[in-house]
Amino acid sequence: MAFTSIGVTTSGHVAVVEIQRPPNNFFDITLIEEIATAFEAADADPAMRAVVLAAQGKAFCAGADFSRRDVGEERPGRHLYKEAIRLFRTRKPIVAAVQGPAIGGGLGLACMADFRVTCAEGRFSANFTRLGFHPGFGLTATLPRLVGQQQAALLFYTGRRIGGEEAVRLGLADQFVPLAEVRDAAMALATEIAQSSPLGVAATRQTLRRGLADAVEQATERELVEQDWLRKTADFKEGIKATAERRLPEFQGR
Repeated sequence: MAFTSIGVTTSGHVAVVEIQRPPNNFFDITLIEEIATAFEAADADPAMRAVVLAAQGKAFCAGADFSRRDVGEERPGRHLYKEAIRLFRTRKPIVAAVQGPAIGGGLGLACMADFRVTCAEGRFSANFTRLGFHPGFGLTATLPRLVGQQQAALLFYTGRRIGGEEAVRLGLADQFVPLAEVRDAAMALATEIAQSSPLGVAATRQTLRRGLADAVEQATERELVEQDWLRKTADFKEGIKATAERRLPEFQGR
């Protein structure tokens, strides 16, 4: 199919899916659908044994663009976070090349991958509470799985932004390299995976990630309920306004 927000190429046994919405690579339901479709195409191609998810521009994915009125839009029977569950149900190992900020739902996209390669310019933040909001993209299931319950709670409650080196220390990322080497390092890791037995890798991955997609689906249902009512609060409006004005929000708890 023809994509409008991503590019897809192949190198040996590795498929490269590149987000092409620079500089911030904000996501919406169209972008998530296209990434999921590309991943599913890699699943259907026996020649593809691993996937690299990369991005153009300065950000890996800066989350949702809250300046748009259609953020969180639903199509009949579809929501962008529910559509994201498709990503977790794909079968080929995924390496994310995180060359810049992965913020909010963008962090959720990065955490969907099996591995993350990053750099000093990488920034990771579950900034939802700083927006007066609730985490989404299944992060309440995926982030504790990577960094542990306590560190996940700390990142959720504070909304703090951490750099690539600390992300590796916490287990949120797996490899730290210079910015110019992020994509090459992700490709090298994906190629190394592709050199292993594809049947063995697939079976092992299925065991290791068993139940993850279902857990994300259950978490997403809860997250959407909480986001729905929080979106209507004065605090959410203040969080969005403060972010646009680059200042600390003044929340009133209402």
